[in-house]
Amino acid sequence: MLGPLGGPFGGIVVLDLSRALAGPHAAQLLGDLGARVIKVEHPDGGDESRGWGPPFVGPDHDISTYFLAANRNKQSIAVDLKSDEGKKLIERLVRHSDVLVENFRTGVLDRLGFPVERLHELNPRLVVLSITGFGHDGPEGGRPGYDQIAQGEAGLMSLTGPSADEPYRVGASIADLLAGIHGAYGVAAALYERERTGAGRVVRTSLLAAVTGVHSYHGTAWTVGGKVAAPTGNHHSSITPYGAFRCADGMLQIAAGNEAHWRKVAALLGIDAEQPRYATNRDRFLHRDELIADMEKALAAHDRAHWLAELSAAGVPAGAIRTLDEVYTWEQTRSQGLVVQVDHPVLGPIELPGPPLRFDGEPPTTHTAPPALGQDGPAVLAWLEERER
Repeated sequence: MLGPLGGPFGGIVVLDLSRALAGPHAAQLLGDLGARVIKVEHPDGGDESRGWGPPFVGPDHDISTYFLAANRNKQSIAVDLKSDEGKKLIERLVRHSDVLVENFRTGVLDRLGFPVERLHELNPRLVVLSITGFGHDGPEGGRPGYDQIAQGEAGLMSLTGPSADEPYRVGASIADLLAGIHGAYGVAAALYERERTGAGRVVRTSLLAAVTGVHSYHGTAWTVGGKVAAPTGNHHSSITPYGAFRCADGMLQIAAGNEAHWRKVAALLGIDAEQPRYATNRDRFLHRDELIADMEKALAAHDRAHWLAELSAAGVPAGAIRTLDEVYTWEQTRSQGLVVQVDHPVLGPIELPGPPLRFDGEPPTTHTAPPALGQDGPAVLAWLEERER
């Protein structure tokens, strides 16, 4: 059984030709929704992320936790796409698939003998998801794309960090992951459209598009306001107070998103909310350094637990800054289905980060472990032969 029981994409077949992170993440999301995902890997080593670490786990310390993160709810078959035999198998699989996911550099799939025109000759209903680094066309369309390069080129690093002199990458591979998310929802839209037209289409996105697509108010600050946004550390670029503050035993976060929140924060901390420096969000932003100093002076009187309880009672959004071990053992995280247990062929029962969607309020409960290289070849061939009868 592939994917969670009763998923909305039950019956959909995804041929996953992608590797590393953006494409596999997109295919994994489709698998989470119930699709049967057949992951095609080169017989010599498979997806390169199988070699990315540390950490590595297992009896021989050769299983990459990086690979485990992007390949749940899939089957793996080993195929050499450059061989005649491999190409014939891909043709057969294309005929019986609903979606093909690929993140090769522009032109590679064409050189392998599978341009879009050929794919749609084999299967006019096929939805093709193509993820590239910087777009499939344009003056730099052929550039290879890696997450940190895209974070820099798409401006995200210029918004992240303590100052303009110290641009930081986002700690997660956010360009890859966002491209996978955008790709998956593009596939969902194309499958919905196919119900009306009977025809598949090509869905294209890129790491550049994914990051640019989440600039949001930073983008309009420039396109409409003519202002180039700069990094503001752990404080919001438009709302004050909204950020991380020091208290007696560390840091906590406070988000006063409106004037009512601000007045509650000020009352708790003994600050005059109506003084001219702090009367409006615009005033507070202009005097942000002074406000942070005043707030942290008051917060130093008690520890984090005290202030989080007080802020919660007052109805002010606030929170801790958790490490990942704290996140995955947090009862709230686990209650949302964000940790799932699977039975891995080598590691046995393991826990993985779970899917971010729930339907009708209940998280799906059945998932399969990321596969060993080529482990499902016989099962996939048997399924294919049955479909071809």
